[in-house]
Amino acid sequence: MKLNQHPLLQATQGTHRHVESEHYGAVGAGRKIYIQAALHADETPAMLVAAHLRRQLAALENAGRLNAQIVLVAVANPAGLGQYIMGAPSGRFELGSGRNYNRGFPVPYPEIASRIEHLLSQDIDANRELIRQAWGECLRAAQPMDEYQSLQQTLMLLAHDADIVLDLHCSREAAMHLYTGESVWPTIEPLARYIGAEATLLATDSQANSFDEALYLLWVNLRERFGERFPIPDSSIAVTVEHRGQRDVSYELADHDATAIIDYLTHLGAIEGTPRPLPALRNPATPLAGSEQFYASSAGVLVHRAAVGSRIEAGQALFDIVDPHSGKTVTINSHTTGVLYMRRDVRFVKPGDPLGRVSGATPIRSGKLLSA
Repeated sequence: MKLNQHPLLQATQGTHRHVESEHYGAVGAGRKIYIQAALHADETPAMLVAAHLRRQLAALENAGRLNAQIVLVAVANPAGLGQYIMGAPSGRFELGSGRNYNRGFPVPYPEIASRIEHLLSQDIDANRELIRQAWGECLRAAQPMDEYQSLQQTLMLLAHDADIVLDLHCSREAAMHLYTGESVWPTIEPLARYIGAEATLLATDSQANSFDEALYLLWVNLRERFGERFPIPDSSIAVTVEHRGQRDVSYELADHDATAIIDYLTHLGAIEGTPRPLPALRNPATPLAGSEQFYASSAGVLVHRAAVGSRIEAGQALFDIVDPHSGKTVTINSHTTGVLYMRRDVRFVKPGDPLGRVSGATPIRSGKLLSA
């Protein structure tokens, strides 16, 4: 294993942060796999999964079983990891600006397209390398203005030339679920089986430019522009893995999830060996636009009436909001049949607070499909 440190732009005098990347296997040996944890820095389960992955990858490397270069970033956001408010960690947003650490990743699509248009050919593999080279040049030429942009640039440089990208997260209270692109779902589907995803949400463009989406969307856009003239592959096949909820931290869960990822990489041929037989897919993938999002209509004590991961029927009661003064109770029902894949962890709500989400097979939303 080779350990690299990537300094971030200094935030203030006296502070120095860096991202550490662990590199397993030989560079150029087969495909490149990139795995990062806790871009939202308070999503602790992802970091414990990364710790378990580290042990397994080191053993596999020592045994000579790696057929790919595997890059692991166990702490993807050292800046957010240092943010606390009155003792409570706050790693989803940069506190100084309110920017979500996993939104708005810049992809200079027009610049990349102009650099490669006169160089593309009928060789799909050559086109892949040409695009990656142009993308890397654009990323390195960018001048980040602050630590936030420096972090985004660093992570994109580490991942932009990877064939498979796993971005490990968690939600508030949630069942295991995934977010990925429609075009890359066939490659990600075995991971959903191994890891036991209760829901997988698909979108081509959620308009959020999250880390995984920014990576695969470049290839979608280039294929739309050049696909009739030149073959453009699906590369940077990326997925966001939501390792249940923030409190789901245990050795047993982390070991299960890390082993599932190793099984998936073995299934892909990145690790030498025989993978476990593919388990059944727990639920079919559904469009992200089909997920129903629930919000509080009044203030009060929130009472959950359905467990995360449970199958929900249209009309089923999901949440009660109880007014502590009057005792009046407002019940919120689902309009969608699907899986309750995440819900709120704080048990007092104000009007407009998000309560949870149920996957659905029929698109019911448009525009920005992910929360801020």
